[in-house]
Amino acid sequence: MKRTTLSLIAVATALAAVTGFAALTEPDGTAPVATSATEPMPVERSSLLCPAPSTSEVAETDYTSYTPAGKPAAGQTDASGKAAAKAELKPAPLAATPGGTAAKKPAAAKAPATVTEPGKPVSAEANGGAAPALTGAATGALAPGWTVQQTSVVPAGGARGLLGVTCSAPDTDFWFPAASTAKERQDYVHLTNPDDSAAVADIELYGPEGALPSQLTEGIPVPARSSVPVLLSTLTGEAPAADVTVHVTTRSGRVGAVMGSADDKLGSDWLSASADPAGTAVLPGIPADATSVRLVAYAPGEDDAELKIQLVGESGTIVPASAQSLHVKSGMTAAVELPDLTRGEAGSLLLTPSDPKKTTPFVAALRVVRGKGDKQEVAFVPATAAITARATVVDNRSAGSILALTAPGAAAQVKVTASAGTEGGTPVSRTVTVKAGTTMKVTDVVPAGLKGSYALTVEPVSGGPVHAGRTLAIPLNGIPMFTVQTLADDRGMVQVPTARQDLSVLDD
Repeated sequence: MKRTTLSLIAVATALAAVTGFAALTEPDGTAPVATSATEPMPVERSSLLCPAPSTSEVAETDYTSYTPAGKPAAGQTDASGKAAAKAELKPAPLAATPGGTAAKKPAAAKAPATVTEPGKPVSAEANGGAAPALTGAATGALAPGWTVQQTSVVPAGGARGLLGVTCSAPDTDFWFPAASTAKERQDYVHLTNPDDSAAVADIELYGPEGALPSQLTEGIPVPARSSVPVLLSTLTGEAPAADVTVHVTTRSGRVGAVMGSADDKLGSDWLSASADPAGTAVLPGIPADATSVRLVAYAPGEDDAELKIQLVGESGTIVPASAQSLHVKSGMTAAVELPDLTRGEAGSLLLTPSDPKKTTPFVAALRVVRGKGDKQEVAFVPATAAITARATVVDNRSAGSILALTAPGAAAQVKVTASAGTEGGTPVSRTVTVKAGTTMKVTDVVPAGLKGSYALTVEPVSGGPVHAGRTLAIPLNGIPMFTVQTLADDRGMVQVPTARQDLSVLDD
């Protein structure tokens, strides 16, 4: 990798997540500001969690951080009028695993570096297998829309591949279809606690026959400011299952959760959480040259889900001949192979109720493979909600980056902005129209004079819902290494209720 190597904590100072809270005060800090209940305001604080990137000594990891440029809100500028912001991130050491094995110590930490400004991405490297998980927070003008990508190249070994993940916000509930306890798979749930108090998490596994009995009955403790990787196959004594849905919840506290998967033949990648259970789902960003696509779904409620399968491609929406529907029994994981799905067109999978009058919530994800024989590589695509305000994906390269925009219903106009590069370049924006029932590939919105990598920000302008996914391809040694990140709303704005002074509360 050619980018300047910085200390891991130098990256950390620029990292924060896309959720948080907003607080408004008068300029002198003494009383609430009166605001409209319908007026969105930028969040003033957000937090972010990145999993430990790899245990491979030959891993090369890039962190790329970016906050979209925007007008700062009141309270986000200092006395000189400059944007006031602060970001800080610390390593989250690996705690002992549930099996009791002590984890490898993290790399030594160094002093944080200076934070960057909104509108310009920054990047740094952390190579080898000792880089820890990271927990971060950002305030002020750096908080709204902060997005971070963690990209690792592992050129050899059992976990070889291109692994990409958008660092996520802490939460209390996560769904991961497309996991596995098969012998050829090593699937870990990475739990990271950003807070000063311990969290306790429960991990439930659901196979094709229903819930898999767990060998851990008291929950999994995640110490404060630390990370715990949990190997799925150690959680149950049941026979290995090729298709498993994982449900992570917390009894106390909150965690960041992401699934790391390594296959003996197909390589490795991260699986991010699926969108919350819903009656329809869009899984965006299937590469045009995918050689294998496997759909995995789970229905958490009391009713079965009968799903119609459709491919939203570049030329329109079709029902694949290989599989037109999928029956998902309540409480059980269902899966189906979709051979020859894309037929040379980038696309997205659309899942809807076979009977429009009967809607059953479900979660879903895809396992996607490119290449053949011993030159295969795997990635995962979870179901993803439509972008309602703004979403960003970072670490786009001059070659190998494809943004897929899907309008499953009505046609839509979308503004796509490419930031400056990490090492130079001029931002550009373009408004594109996505035809109804199609997926559109965007490869030509690139900063002028690009040096380094850049961010892409997507903002709906008009029309129907739009879903998006980004494919990053970095071929290596004849292997078509790739990773897919879906785009979710950055939640950089919040609706602030009306507030006013009320001194009557001081009366006796």
